[in-house]
Amino acid sequence: MIGLYGGMAIVGLLIAAGRGNPDLYRVGEAPAWMLLGGPALGVVVGLVVVGLTRLATRHFAWARELNASFRDLLGPLTGREILILALASSIGEELLFRGALMPWIGVWWQAAAFAALHVGPKKRFLPWTVSAFVLGAAFGELAVQTGNLGGAIAAHFLINFLNLRYIVGTSRRSAD
Repeated sequence: MIGLYGGMAIVGLLIAAGRGNPDLYRVGEAPAWMLLGGPALGVVVGLVVVGLTRLATRHFAWARELNASFRDLLGPLTGREILILALASSIGEELLFRGALMPWIGVWWQAAAFAALHVGPKKRFLPWTVSAFVLGAAFGELAVQTGNLGGAIAAHFLINFLNLRYIVGTSRRSAD
C-alpha cells in the first residue's frame, strides 16, 4: 500500500512539475497564518465527518453493512499498520487529487476522479464511493479556502485513522 500511495505522490509531483509549479502544498493565495489554520480547520472537519460516520453506523443498516464489509476486506490490522495506512493514503491522495489535479481540472472533476478511485468491488460499497465524491469536493474547497493542503491532509488522515481503528475495533468486539 505504501508503494501505491507513494506512486500517487510521485505522479502528483510529475503533473505539477509539468505544469511548471511543483509546489503541491500551496494551492492558492492565503494569509501566512493559514499554514497552521488550515490543518486546525482540517482537524475539525475530520472529527465532524467521523462523528457523522458513527451516527450513520448506529442508525442505518447500509452503514453497518459497509462497516462489516470493510472489516472483512481489511482483515486484522495492527495500530502501526493503521497509522501507516492513514498517513500514506492521506498524503498520497491529497498530493495527487487536490495538489496536482485540482488546479488543472477543478474541484468537481478532481472529486469525480477521487470517487472513481473509491469504487468498491460490489454494490454495497456505493455509499463509500458517494461519500468519496462529497469528501473530495469538501477537501478541495477546504484547500481552496485555506490556500494549502494542510487542512485536507489533516481531515483525510483523521477520518482514515479513526475509522480504520473503529472498523478493526468492531471486529475485535464482535469476536469477544
